[in-house]
Amino acid sequence: MEIYLMQHGVPLPKERDPEQGLSPEGTDQIRASGRALKRMGISLDAIVCSPKKRSQQTAAIVAEELGLAADNIIKIDKVKPMAPAADTVGFLNGLLNKNSILIAGHLPSVAETASFLLTEGSKAAINFQMGGVCRIDVETLPTHSGVLQWYLTPYQLRLLGV
Repeated sequence: MEIYLMQHGVPLPKERDPEQGLSPEGTDQIRASGRALKRMGISLDAIVCSPKKRSQQTAAIVAEELGLAADNIIKIDKVKPMAPAADTVGFLNGLLNKNSILIAGHLPSVAETASFLLTEGSKAAINFQMGGVCRIDVETLPTHSGVLQWYLTPYQLRLLGV
């Protein structure tokens, strides 16, 4: 299974939007990342997002850019910012019929999930940035022996998506 982990785009400040949806910059950022994923030939079976507005918007934009139907977006609490990685991976274990899944989530959850998939008993540090994406391949779930294939920053994705 290919697991893609993406932190949502830049949100609006709480004073402007109490739900902190994506800012115009964040929307552009995610659109560029989605275009890059498409140019890279990435095809997803599902996108998992949290119920938070910025996560849902990120999932919807990536789905649109990749031509993935909206009914392939799964909204769950298990990818909220403070969700335990074991819970997130446990949920993914129920999606073993899928070959490629993107989690459009939050820090620290996406970083903790990446670490959980890659190591046991220590922490793998991936410097997630808003709009950045990593790919981790796993043979089974749950696992601590996934393989980090790549991590691309939003800047690198923007260059790829041009």
